[in-house]
Amino acid sequence: MNDKHQSHVQYRKYLEKETHTIHAPFLPEMDFYAAIKTGDVKRVEKLCKEEEFHKKQGLGVLSKNALRNMKYHFVISAAMIARVCVTGGMQLSESYEMSDYYIGRADLADSIDKISVIHDEMCIAYAKRMRELNHEHIYSKQITKCIDYILEHLDTRIKMEDLCDLTSLSSSYLSRLFRKETGMTVSRYILLKKIETARNMLSYSDYPIMWISNALAFPSQSYFTKVFTQECKVTPRKYREMSGDAI
Repeated sequence: MNDKHQSHVQYRKYLEKETHTIHAPFLPEMDFYAAIKTGDVKRVEKLCKEEEFHKKQGLGVLSKNALRNMKYHFVISAAMIARVCVTGGMQLSESYEMSDYYIGRADLADSIDKISVIHDEMCIAYAKRMRELNHEHIYSKQITKCIDYILEHLDTRIKMEDLCDLTSLSSSYLSRLFRKETGMTVSRYILLKKIETARNMLSYSDYPIMWISNALAFPSQSYFTKVFTQECKVTPRKYREMSGDAI
């Protein structure tokens, strides 16, 4: 299996499109936060079902009282999610109002199971809100279809003809409509979404840069580095170092 094909397969696993079971070593905790940040509601719902909050591996003992210990971990998780969503575009006040609300509910919970349920509700609520923010502009049905298709196929080389087939519109008309509604060309939009996903992977996973480049269907690592640097003003490697310092 060549590197590009292997990266493609791994990326599909990363998005949970080809597997039904994700093992903890493969999906680090930070990847879960990345799913919330990008508004991937289905993935967040699935991960919540696969690993209940109170059964997560690596939860330390912050209190000898089991219920209090779980409440402490809830607060830590809520704070991290709030912070991650702010970096994803949510207003600071809104993000922390949400976390305060769910922390308050968890504080009143009288069982670990109830805390786990509230945690799942919180994660899904944040993911839904982030999805709304990603679609905050009102688009036509055809452009909404295109955007959803693009977000679901970032691991492929998306062609204009794919979007034309999807919408039954001509290339020239769809190009004009897309630019009118989004303010940018189709190719520009695809590039920015791939760069955004690459930034999440660099920040919240330890996947090699070459792997990320291949997984997002960039023609080469050098091209990926070039366009990433143009958009982010730093190289992928430097961006990862800076993200690690910030966490």
